[in-house]
Amino acid sequence: MSPLSHDPLWPRTGAWPPFDDVPGDLDAALLGVPTWRTSLSPTGAHATPAAVRAALPRYSAALVGADPVDLGELLRIVDAGDIHEPDGPQGEERVRVRVAELRDRAGLVIALGGDNSATYPVAQASGAAGLITFDAHHDLRDGVSNGSPVRRLIDDGFDARRIVQVGIADFANSVAYARRAAEAGITVITIDEVRRRGIDDVVGESLEIAGAGAAASISTSMSTCAIGPSRPAVLLRYPADSPRGNCARSCAGSRRSCGSSAPTSSRSMRRPMPMMRARCGWPRSACSNCWPEGRDDDRTGARATREVGLGVAGARRSRATAELARATGRPCDGRAAGGDRLPP
Repeated sequence: MSPLSHDPLWPRTGAWPPFDDVPGDLDAALLGVPTWRTSLSPTGAHATPAAVRAALPRYSAALVGADPVDLGELLRIVDAGDIHEPDGPQGEERVRVRVAELRDRAGLVIALGGDNSATYPVAQASGAAGLITFDAHHDLRDGVSNGSPVRRLIDDGFDARRIVQVGIADFANSVAYARRAAEAGITVITIDEVRRRGIDDVVGESLEIAGAGAAASISTSMSTCAIGPSRPAVLLRYPADSPRGNCARSCAGSRRSCGSSAPTSSRSMRRPMPMMRARCGWPRSACSNCWPEGRDDDRTGARATREVGLGVAGARRSRATAELARATGRPCDGRAAGGDRLPP
């Protein structure tokens, strides 16, 4: 990472003093909880706390507007370091002890995982009565892993009716665990519902459910898989003029009607790609009707099939595609801006 410039009038964030060096009450305390040993898939989650701390100085602590505020001057924030070996029963106990210590003095404890297994001891030590997770997964698996913290909390007596799971995604869960969430009384808000309703409305409902009751405290868990789509793009190839041509799921879950589904690949976001747009405003790579049948294209990793049915794209949907669908809302007939069908 290249060295950062120095400007005394542009203070950077992240250079917070150690917890033990600052007496009295605090606004927030940062704690690294680099869990990883029980991850269900290969992971480098243990490196996340250090990576976040390294990235923080690239930002300022300024809130701009009519009356700009420097949060570095306004708030008392400390860094409590990392928990050594937070996995396993002994590691989880070390997490609980440290979080409880920080909670006694800090209004907010920010625990940097680590994988999702950190949710279990952190939520326990926070003393929270409600839990909000921003995650594509239910985390209700059996056993002890990064896929089980919510189930373990419920087994230990956490009220499942005070749990809200935001961002649950297709192709990232099983029917069995989806049913387990429903039977437990968990409120589930899918990623499609978040896009349809908007985050303000979803967070408002989540706070009402998880924070019900006087002086109720809430623990919030956020997983990176909630930020980007976790399901593969699915290409439903039907003729545009067929009854099923107007895709009911409509344009990558954006709830807009379009003459086709809209698969794209995250690869298309990683490097520049020439865009040929259909008359509806969709990029060529995003519109199945504008996609030559039976052809692979390494620009998107998507494959259009000759058959009516399913063709699975090579990577996940692009958030930019969903945003374009919301912005346009126009029917797609697979024709170029000049009115001619795009060439194969």
